[in-house]
Amino acid sequence: MSNTLGKPPVVRAEMLIRRPVQEVFRAFVDPEVTSKFWFTKGSGKLESGAKVRWDWEMYGVGADIDVLAVEQNSRIVIDWGTRVEWTFVARGESETFVTIVNDGFEGTADELLEQAMDSTQGFTFVLSGLKAYLEHGIQLNLVADKSPDANIIND
Repeated sequence: MSNTLGKPPVVRAEMLIRRPVQEVFRAFVDPEVTSKFWFTKGSGKLESGAKVRWDWEMYGVGADIDVLAVEQNSRIVIDWGTRVEWTFVARGESETFVTIVNDGFEGTADELLEQAMDSTQGFTFVLSGLKAYLEHGIQLNLVADKSPDANIIND
């Protein structure tokens, strides 16, 4: 079955985070922080040209990441089979508007729709978890709790 959607979908998730842009940007480039709201382990900080690994240990899965661009406090671009771009816009000294755009999906129309829906949901969870963690110090465990039956780690 061919793609009958025309152009492949582009996913966009956005959120205002009430923290300074430096803090919000660091949350995505430093795996010590990112592991509080998204993946459980990262092999290194995001730097232009780097190759890193992100693991979701609760599901026994990981992703190899090619870091295409990092512009301090402004933009991150990665490739993990699709292209993901984060932009960070400071709104005053204590707020940051984060936009995540994911594109480069391939497959049939049904596969494209499924990938786009999964990406939209996933990045919405990521931004919601980030907001709770940075603004309130709460780890919501959204990613871990999304699919509890797939969790391979026994408590």
